[in-house]
Formats: sequence, C-alpha cells, structure tokens
Amino acid sequence: MSDMKRSDRRWILVLLACLAVSLVAVAYPLYVIRPFRAQGARELTAALAVSRFRPALTVVSALAAVAAAIAYWRAQAQMWRRMLAAAGAMLVCVLAVLARVNVYEDLMFHQVEHPTFAAATDVKLDNDDKLIVVKIGGSARAYPIREMGYHHIVNDVVGGTALAATY
Repeated sequence: MSDMKRSDRRWILVLLACLAVSLVAVAYPLYVIRPFRAQGARELTAALAVSRFRPALTVVSALAAVAAAIAYWRAQAQMWRRMLAAAGAMLVCVLAVLARVNVYEDLMFHQVEHPTFAAATDVKLDNDDKLIVVKIGGSARAYPIREMGYHHIVNDVVGGTALAATY
C-alpha cells in the first residue's frame, strides 16, 4: 500500500510541476513586457527567451500533465482527488493554448482602421499631452500619443491622402 501512495505523490508532483512551468511560461513574459513599464535588459532577455520557447514547453507540460492525471486517476480511489487531478491537467492544457496568443499584438495593440475625431475646441488635453500632428492641404489631424501608445498605428485619410500615423 505504501508503494501506491508514493506513486500517487509522484504523479501529483509531476502534475504540479507541469502547472508551475506552464504558469511561469505564460505569466512571466506578460508581466515583464507590459506597456509603459520600465524593463531591465536581463529581465527582457529572459522574458523574450521564455516567449520563444513557451509553445513547445507548454505542449510538453500539457502532455506530461495529462499522462500524470491518467496515471493518478487509475491509482486513486477517491473521486474528488481524481477530479482535482483532471482539473489540474485541464488547466495546464488551457495554458498551452494561451501560450500561443500574443496578448499585446492580437488583443491590445490593434491598429485603428476607422478613427473618430472631434473638433479641437471640444477636446480636453493636458498641458503635458504630446500629439502627432499632420497637415495636408487645408486638412489637419492630431493623434494623441496617449492613444497611439495602445494602438501604435492609425490608418487615416487627410486632405485626400491616405496615411498611416504610427508611434
């Protein structure tokens, strides 16, 4: 009976290790590569390295977690423990999928295709706000850097000329 318990512990440790590796692989780059946050050279290098290898790393973790959950399921008699192990393996699989989503490029920093504008008299800007200003012919546009920091690119037409304002 003690061999069975040792084996159970081993599978739980494998499952927990897979969960920890997957969480770090997904969360660490998100934490470090946040916009408008100062980043050190070493931590940025580490975050980019984790980002580069996280798809393969999380797939291996997911496969190992599923195998550990199956082995634990077969060895464990208590249903709540089986379900907990299965839920842990599912979470590792979800993290493997999330590792393939580039939060910043896919969700946050999408370009603005159809910008809306207001008259300069209707806009409230702080004295410190910086703008990208474009004047072509008799038409002018101003793009606040605060907004551009999230979208990075605005496609627009100014004075009949198509342009891409970027920051």
